[in-house]
Amino acid sequence: MVRKIIKIDEDKCIGCGLCANACHEGAIEMVDGKAKLVRENFCDGFGDCLPSCPTGAITFEEREAPEYDEAAVNKAKELKSCPDGHHESHTGGCPGSRFMKFEKKEEPKENSSATLADRFVSHPSRLEQWPCQIKLLPTTGDFYKGAKLLIAADCTAYAYANMHEDFMKGKITMIGCPKLDEGDYTEKLTKIISGNDIASVTIVRMEVPCCGGLQRAAENAIRNSGKFLPWQVVTISRNGEVIE
Repeated sequence: MVRKIIKIDEDKCIGCGLCANACHEGAIEMVDGKAKLVRENFCDGFGDCLPSCPTGAITFEEREAPEYDEAAVNKAKELKSCPDGHHESHTGGCPGSRFMKFEKKEEPKENSSATLADRFVSHPSRLEQWPCQIKLLPTTGDFYKGAKLLIAADCTAYAYANMHEDFMKGKITMIGCPKLDEGDYTEKLTKIISGNDIASVTIVRMEVPCCGGLQRAAENAIRNSGKFLPWQVVTISRNGEVIE
């Protein structure tokens, strides 16, 4: 039959997996790092996946396609459900790459006599979003609007004890390791800074030489964006002290 169905532009797809998460029917899956409409009879044509795509890679088209099969969709959901029957599994891509924006609550005042469990509650995470790896983050999104970016080397959070309060609080955290990760971050960071309303950039690195790659990538991205942003570089020593 001829009906309305989604179309995915592979050239625009960045492989973030957000559309696969938004597709409750399971019509979309991640294949070789790209979103694919793998089950045409699972696509209901409502387009829940469209608003989730940060690059506009998904559109509607009218063409010949199998009729929407609600019974098959429901059966597939049952098969993918967890053993306890209460939670559905991730519908596409890596579950760890699914984007999440966290709402932070004001923490209670610290009580020196509190138990360990209570202290966990009184020292909440300041991570504002997931994922936080530079390579996994999309290049555009509403969460970047007016955002203060923290571009940090992986090891800084382990070396500097108060990383969450002093650096991560109120920022979009982006982490990476120029020594262990393949490729250069410059292009990705340039797209993020140039394509969004970024308020400021803070770069936190370790004193070790390999961290210079992260700093150079961030500085080059700011320069390549053509924007005049407030930015700073903070260097952490190997014993966890701020030395710059």
